[in-house]
Amino acid sequence: MLKTRMKLNLKNSKILILVIAFLTVYSVNATELWVSNMGKDSNPGTKEQPLATLNMALRKVRDLRRLNNPEVKEGARIILMDGVFSLEEPVFIRPEDAGTDESPTIIEAAKNAIPVLSGGIQILNWKKAEAINGLSAGTVWVADAPKKAGSVLNYRQLWVNGNKATRAKSTKGDKMDRILSWDKTSETCWIPYNDKSVVFEPGMEMFIMQWWAIATLRIKDMEVKGDSAKLYFEQPESRIQSEHPWPAPWISEKTGNSAYFLNNALCLLDEPGEWYLDRLNGKIYYYPKPGENMNSAKVTAPILESLVEVKGTVDTPVQYVYFKNIAFEYSNWLRPSEQGHVPLQAGMYMLDAYKLKEPGTPDKAGLENQAWLGRPRSAVEVNFANNILFEGCSFQHLSSTGLDFHKGTNNNTVQGNLFKDIGGSAINLGVFSDEAFETHLPYNPSDEREVCSNETVIDNLITDVTNEDWGCVGISAGFVKNITIAHNEISDVAYTGIGLGWGWTKTVNAMRNNKVIANKIHHYGKHLYDTAGIYTLSAQPESVIEENYVYDIYFNPYAHDPYHWFYLYTDEGSAYFDVKNNWVPAEKFLQNANGPDNIWENNNAYVDESVKTNAGIREPYKYLLKEVVVDTNWPMQEIPHFAVVELIGKGFDAETIKKIAKTNGVIDAQLYQWKKHTVLYAKMNHIEYLKQQLALEYPKAEIKTYDTPVYDFNKFERCEDTAMAAEWEHILLTANLVDDVKLQEEYLEYHDTQFEKWPEVAQGFCNANFQQLQVFKNGRQLMLVISIPKGANLDELNPKTTENNPRVDEWNEIMKRYQTGIKGTKSGETWVFLKKLNE
Repeated sequence: MLKTRMKLNLKNSKILILVIAFLTVYSVNATELWVSNMGKDSNPGTKEQPLATLNMALRKVRDLRRLNNPEVKEGARIILMDGVFSLEEPVFIRPEDAGTDESPTIIEAAKNAIPVLSGGIQILNWKKAEAINGLSAGTVWVADAPKKAGSVLNYRQLWVNGNKATRAKSTKGDKMDRILSWDKTSETCWIPYNDKSVVFEPGMEMFIMQWWAIATLRIKDMEVKGDSAKLYFEQPESRIQSEHPWPAPWISEKTGNSAYFLNNALCLLDEPGEWYLDRLNGKIYYYPKPGENMNSAKVTAPILESLVEVKGTVDTPVQYVYFKNIAFEYSNWLRPSEQGHVPLQAGMYMLDAYKLKEPGTPDKAGLENQAWLGRPRSAVEVNFANNILFEGCSFQHLSSTGLDFHKGTNNNTVQGNLFKDIGGSAINLGVFSDEAFETHLPYNPSDEREVCSNETVIDNLITDVTNEDWGCVGISAGFVKNITIAHNEISDVAYTGIGLGWGWTKTVNAMRNNKVIANKIHHYGKHLYDTAGIYTLSAQPESVIEENYVYDIYFNPYAHDPYHWFYLYTDEGSAYFDVKNNWVPAEKFLQNANGPDNIWENNNAYVDESVKTNAGIREPYKYLLKEVVVDTNWPMQEIPHFAVVELIGKGFDAETIKKIAKTNGVIDAQLYQWKKHTVLYAKMNHIEYLKQQLALEYPKAEIKTYDTPVYDFNKFERCEDTAMAAEWEHILLTANLVDDVKLQEEYLEYHDTQFEKWPEVAQGFCNANFQQLQVFKNGRQLMLVISIPKGANLDELNPKTTENNPRVDEWNEIMKRYQTGIKGTKSGETWVFLKKLNE
């Protein structure tokens, strides 16, 4: 086999990513085995007489390797022909299947074929049902539920013509209700009860949002009292849900209590696109959407929880097995149906968790909770395996994780794959916590071979994932080292795009030298906040987050805190990171309880434009972009932008105003004052909501907002020298327009056309190194904001606007006819400077 290695230079990153391209030349010392869903395992495995299963092809290659047959000296190709391969058991790849660098085992699609390894089963023979839930006969369809060994098969998902159906639930569409209360002592929850058609049925579940995670709780009983109902839950989730402190059900008058819905009951089946599995009577019901013909519809239920398992040991890992252009579809996940599902974060569910009576552990003095975690199943699971490749594959219609490199995996590559319509995370990497290991402790095994390392995840499209467990992550990495996550595009995720790290600890541990570079992340945070495009935890020496392009976060109507979202977020214990040259629309970041030696440089909308154009998937994998999912019907968060709020009156406290601003997501609040005018200037969104909160604190104040500038000069957009200062000083002035509507319109017209008709004015601002100059208007009143480099002096910079530039003087003279002082200014005084507070 001939192998080429191509080096990719990433500007300013000072690293090299190895991208592996495979070119195989076969001779008499290589073997081919063909597999077809029309073949027979008794066949020899030629193209003309193919085998029927991948497992048989692996067995044949295994025997050739066992016998040192020269036919596999230069490798083995297992070629899957077009069609669906319905699996009755997972494909298990063992150490005995391992190849070598010179003799890999390649499992690949035939030319122009799309072979699908499927863990699903087709549900056939649909018939119109009798009247159900007040719906006329024939509205809902019914079929016999598939069985195995006499028992009805269980599953939590259903796909109709490749589109995921909705498990019957208590709310319409994307709406949710809100709990009334939670009692940790009795382990019960009160909910509103307004629909008398909803009755308790065995198997009914509660799906609840709590901060940055969800929980799925099996309902044991429901006690109705008037317009409320009390829910009791099955064990073990009942105890864990009520004992663990983080994340807990949210109770808040301000933002509303935790949102929830009930599901998995026949009485809830009342909306097109919903389904219900009646295991007791062996029936499955579906309410078709308009246009769906159940006589011809392809209805698929997932049966297998894992489709492929690659599993070696620490001393004898599986090696050099390559998957190319294979589709993995329809995996199941049953734990929530069997034991409930109460995650801590990133979908890692709690096996046990409780609050400490006396806080503190040897690693963290203030820690108040303990937790031991389990890991969700995945369609493809990899343990103790090296030099494994997934290239050009697709992972679709999966109930939990797509691809999981768990423990003891090294030097593997995931490149150019599609991850779409996945219930959990697209990709998990590394140990998050062994089940016996308390999850807040620094993981650092004595045998470093256990640590997931030297993995490359590159040029993949991850879209419409985390659509069952909303707290999962596009790409989620735990205790990993030497990992490269680069040039991926991630969209339409319920929580975070990329999560890197685990443990909440500043202590140096197994993690180090991890790189998140040139990824494109957008349309995230659809359902949960305390989120970011890129999120980190714990100490990771020599790690970098560079040249990523992060933008467009969904607006979440049920968030516990609607402003607690970020573009970049280094959370507890994050240390030794370089966070540089990332393009974001605004500097909405969080550095929460970080460790030492993090370096943040040049993360804003003014980085080199090449960062945006270079981020995301590259050739030859750009064909994947046709699969990008963006929910255009879902509302988006307003991009934080510079705006002004003015309070007029007495008795304002600067710290109180700043606290309210911070609570409402305001970035870098700056306060200014002149007489009775207190002015807040900062980057903000949802300014009217902020105004409401300030009005509650200061009901007698007159509050004015200035949200959109009538004039906006920005050095980055208007000057030849686009280098922006790292930090700015803002100078605020205010004046009125004259009380003449016609002159006011002239003033606005001048500013609308200034860049075209008076370019010398903008050039003057460039000469003075103004970073930004904005004019806001509310009624007649103007707010002028001049932003200059921090440490500079306006009196020294301002003369440069007119130096050898007489048209600026002409402009200034013209403007005087439109401007006058606000109430309280002296005769002849126009613009007044507002004094910055807390200087």
